[in-house]
Amino acid sequence: MPIRHATLLLAEPRRIWVSSVFLKLELLPQALHYEQDDERDFYEIFFAQVAGWAAGLDAIAARALAEACSYGLGALDALHVASALTLGAEELVTIEKATKPLHRVKSVRVVGLQPAAP
Repeated sequence: MPIRHATLLLAEPRRIWVSSVFLKLELLPQALHYEQDDERDFYEIFFAQVAGWAAGLDAIAARALAEACSYGLGALDALHVASALTLGAEELVTIEKATKPLHRVKSVRVVGLQPAAP
């Protein structure tokens, strides 16, 4: 289960987490609207640990467009990649399946939390 793997990553003391408002926008509304308390709690714990937030919307959007065109990404995934690059992240952690375009990205290491297919 991705949350279990994510929880293990969150517990690693050497990791410094960075994020963006785009991730909050993608994750929190559904958990709050559908009253998924465990999921909401997990996200709130994660966002409380974030040490750096992506800023500079115009630069992020320009970088996202370039990444989207290079790798065939959807808009939100491109914004996540651009935010990670803007923040100097070493990895982008995702629950996207390994078959999704996000895993084609070469500009930042993409770490998938989905278990491998049998």
